[in-house]
Amino acid sequence: MTTTGEEHEAARGGPWWWARWRSAVLDGALAAASAVECAVEGVPFARDAGIAPAVGVVFGLLAGSVLLVRRRWPIAVVLVAIAITPAEMGFLMGVVGLYTLAASELPRRIIASLAGMSLVGTLIVTFVRVRQDMARGDLTLGDWFVPFASITTAIGMTAPPVLLGLYVGARRRLMESLRERADSLERELQLLAERAEERAEWARGEERTRIAREMHDVVAHRVSLMVVHAAALQAIARKDPEKAVKNAALVGDMGRQALTELREMLGVLRSGDGVRGGSSSAVPAAVEVAAAVAVSRAVVDEGAVEGPCLSDVEELVGQSAAAGMVVDLSVEGEARSYAAEIEQTAFRVVQEALTNVHKHAAGAKTYVRLAHRVSEIAMQVENEPPPEAGSASSARLPSGGNGLVGMKERVAALGGVFVSGPTEAGGFRVSAVIPAA
Repeated sequence: MTTTGEEHEAARGGPWWWARWRSAVLDGALAAASAVECAVEGVPFARDAGIAPAVGVVFGLLAGSVLLVRRRWPIAVVLVAIAITPAEMGFLMGVVGLYTLAASELPRRIIASLAGMSLVGTLIVTFVRVRQDMARGDLTLGDWFVPFASITTAIGMTAPPVLLGLYVGARRRLMESLRERADSLERELQLLAERAEERAEWARGEERTRIAREMHDVVAHRVSLMVVHAAALQAIARKDPEKAVKNAALVGDMGRQALTELREMLGVLRSGDGVRGGSSSAVPAAVEVAAAVAVSRAVVDEGAVEGPCLSDVEELVGQSAAAGMVVDLSVEGEARSYAAEIEQTAFRVVQEALTNVHKHAAGAKTYVRLAHRVSEIAMQVENEPPPEAGSASSARLPSGGNGLVGMKERVAALGGVFVSGPTEAGGFRVSAVIPAA
């Protein structure tokens, strides 16, 4: 984990303008060394100026101590170093001041100007000092030595600290830029992780909805028919034992069919977990695949079992007719095979519509229409008003209100159109159109 800029500011632990204590100690040591140097060099300066040596020492101590504020005011340090250059003191302060100035964030023109002033000052003072020494006879070299010594000393005292400061400043800015980029990348990764968690949560919700819809479609129709047959069995058990036995057999068959479909669905979910690494939950495994894909499509993809298809609609209508419903099935166009998910969705729409008729309009005549068109398949389930007002609740079938929502979601997932609503005659109509491709 990197440290953000705000955390850098909060991490400042040094006194005053220093970010760290070790920086303060370093500057204090450099200032002390510079003060001692200037104090020692102040003695000959005081002697040459004709003043008391103590004054030169105090002046040197004060001038050298300016190095303490080199990080806060580097320009002031360089100006003081230039000012005391004629007194031949402050060499350490000049070198450190130029380095600090070059490493700072000041504009390059200011750095170049002050470095040039320091170069010229050192050049002049060295030229005068060497010329005086040669005039007194301390140096017996030729006249060429005066400019050579002046230029060499000026460049040697100015160029190295400035170049080193520029390099350190550029490296520091590069490191800060890299740190900022690392902080930015870290924030982006955190944002991506949050968005991924949101998408995973959405996918888990979609998967829960899908599983609930599939369980509703698988169980509701079979159980509704079982309840209808059981109610009829209770009514005719004593009057017509033979018919009662037939209804009891139908109830057993439908119960076995419902259990078979439930086992198939659970088998698909468990096999999906095994394929995806033995996840302990069906929801994370479903996140790795399409979140809103119907389980019937997953069945085909896994190759585990085959789901219902359009050829089973006739049997479905027959089961409703056996339960006492008057159902009229009509098919338009030439029947052909479609993709598995299309046939399963069409079957589920008809199944759920018939289940709703059992629940809410028992005894009403129902029309089931299938139309095979060029590029789509259409289906419609329409029932007339129930013959008796209380017939809808005679079997006391519960309703969760999710059937129409599930049908609409299934059809919309395949790019189709779903419409449902009451008819003018008092019945109810469910229509769906699904693209063939």
